[in-house]
Amino acid sequence: MSRISKLLATAAVVGLVTAGTSTGAFAADTFVRIASGPAGGSWYPLGAKMAEIFGKNVSGISTSNGPGGGIGNVLDVNKGEAELGWTYGHTAYDGYTGVAPSFKKANPNVRHLATFYPAAFQTAVLAKSGIMSYADLKDKNISPGKAKWSGYAAFKMIAGKYGFSVDDVKKAGGAVHHVGYSDSVALMKDGHIDAFSGLTSLPQASFLDLEFNPGIRLLPVSEEVLGGILKSNPGYVRVDMNSSHYKSMKSTVPTLGAVTIMVVNKDLSDDIVYNITKALWENHADLAGVKKVWNKVKLENALRGAATPVHPGAMRYYKEKGVKKM
Repeated sequence: MSRISKLLATAAVVGLVTAGTSTGAFAADTFVRIASGPAGGSWYPLGAKMAEIFGKNVSGISTSNGPGGGIGNVLDVNKGEAELGWTYGHTAYDGYTGVAPSFKKANPNVRHLATFYPAAFQTAVLAKSGIMSYADLKDKNISPGKAKWSGYAAFKMIAGKYGFSVDDVKKAGGAVHHVGYSDSVALMKDGHIDAFSGLTSLPQASFLDLEFNPGIRLLPVSEEVLGGILKSNPGYVRVDMNSSHYKSMKSTVPTLGAVTIMVVNKDLSDDIVYNITKALWENHADLAGVKKVWNKVKLENALRGAATPVHPGAMRYYKEKGVKKM
């Protein structure tokens, strides 16, 4: 049983609650399962709020929110094990086409729903450590993310540009921990890992926690490596991290960036997707109350970086609002 399917029992309970607010005496007849992100990240709490918003404002559905990762969410949405999924623009494209190693085949059932906010690939090491480059990680204890997370795929790509693989880390005496954000923070505080990576919002709560205690530095992606990646994959962008993000930063640190998006299964009805899209944008303030990063989310950017076809239900709403594909 998949991790999304395990949420059905919870979804049924949520459905009873939301049905009372959205459909009166009639039970909700369509599950809308959201695959979001790990505890400790931005996606999970925002996904939970979306489930609440959609349940209250869209008739005929019941909702649930479950943990996930950018790659796994694309796979789940394609298979119909989730109706909505958080991911990144470049990951959605890789999954839809099946061109990247992270995907064994094309995932043709994925459609674009909305573009949200930019994210940055961040790798933290202890401030007092001698680790100054990704190249220094090839024999260290690291937490690069879980197997189906976009951040893990980004780490493997960057590591390859620096001449080593995850297997090389293990062969050199290091260790690779495939755990979530909260566990990574605990491991770093306890001295069990030397580096923690994530493709996430900037700033992000887990890195802010580590910045406060025990103190961290963020590793730069070299200009040469960054330029090569940006040239080969247009889904990535350059991001410069600085003291406006983390107060302890003394200089600008270049890294990879990506656009956070939501994808939807193509078979979810046009009317439901239209109403979900409408509810999403009409309740912007509620989502901004969950995470400040939502203040960066703008309706006019809803189709920016849409590298897969846009769901007709979502496109109907965007046409009404004059939003154009960029």
